[in-house]
Amino acid sequence: MSDNSFGRLLRVTTFGESHGPAIGCVIDGCPPGIAIAAVDFRADLDRRATGKSRHTSQRHEADEVEILSGVYEGRTTGAPVGLLVRNTDARSKDYSKIAEQFRPGHADYTYWQKYGIRDPRGGGRSSARETTMRVAAAVIAKRWLFDKYGITVQGHVSQIAGIRPRGFDAAAIEGNPFFWPDASQVAELEAFMDALRKSGDSVGARVDVVAHNVPPGWGEPIYGKLDGDLAAAMMSINAVKGVEIGAGFASIGQKGSEHRDLMSPAGFASNHAGGIVGGISSGQDVTCSVAFKPTSSLRLPGDTVDVNGQPVEVITTGRHDPCVGLRAPPICEAMMALVLMDHALRHRAQCGDVGPVSPLVPGSVP
Repeated sequence: MSDNSFGRLLRVTTFGESHGPAIGCVIDGCPPGIAIAAVDFRADLDRRATGKSRHTSQRHEADEVEILSGVYEGRTTGAPVGLLVRNTDARSKDYSKIAEQFRPGHADYTYWQKYGIRDPRGGGRSSARETTMRVAAAVIAKRWLFDKYGITVQGHVSQIAGIRPRGFDAAAIEGNPFFWPDASQVAELEAFMDALRKSGDSVGARVDVVAHNVPPGWGEPIYGKLDGDLAAAMMSINAVKGVEIGAGFASIGQKGSEHRDLMSPAGFASNHAGGIVGGISSGQDVTCSVAFKPTSSLRLPGDTVDVNGQPVEVITTGRHDPCVGLRAPPICEAMMALVLMDHALRHRAQCGDVGPVSPLVPGSVP
């Protein structure tokens, strides 16, 4: 496996498997002087973690971060930052019956075809467990972005199966197990997820993530566009099958007179572009929507083949998410923050001496 790193000036490499002894990451290119301690990782890792409600996998990991390198007396030194999280609640025996079967919709078959060997325990390297380290790395990125530019990044679930929010209250997002922006619908979602879990099936979800206070000018046309790197980062998350920037696919049904974001000295009249034009940030909010497929780990029987090509029936036991998107907002936030920090460093390297040239009020949308 030769492509476990992303980013250019801020480069993150992750390692480890779902049921191995530990998972970890190395953050190279991290600027010196960022205040960070092990306790600072707790909040976001708790937001991503399984077992926090009955609606997610009941795997209970401690997710305690060990800082191995790159931090001295509570501040980054400029050396590679090494982070480690030990796996404490893996149950590999849950996968013994399917070790020689390919689960439909999983990476079992494709990993086998590529490498001729696979780790069947929890999906091995293809498990969403790997995203723990992206979230951990982004704790540093979020802090740097906020301290340097006042940038904040927030995600929420904007659709579960066919259910959409009836309203939007940012204050409600962290107050329920669904990252849902309408508190009046939480009881409805609880009932829906309870029935889904009892049925043994799963559903998909949509996650929206927005970055506020992003300055104009970030992005590297033509092959390092900010939206291109964001799309690639979001698509690298397990179970993601679609990414939209701004209006996304809704722009197909818009006329040009509607889609274009008209401008005045007071700012932009709309933000269908999602804060990125020509691959470069415009100074508006950067918005992205991510589609998560239904998880394929089901206790409902289904047809598949084994490693010998023989037809078999597969039933997946163990602890799995009936809707993997419910834990995804912190992961999408992480990828947004890491991409933005990388582009901030890239912009500073080439264009750091270019002064403010925008005649518009940054981030202004009526």
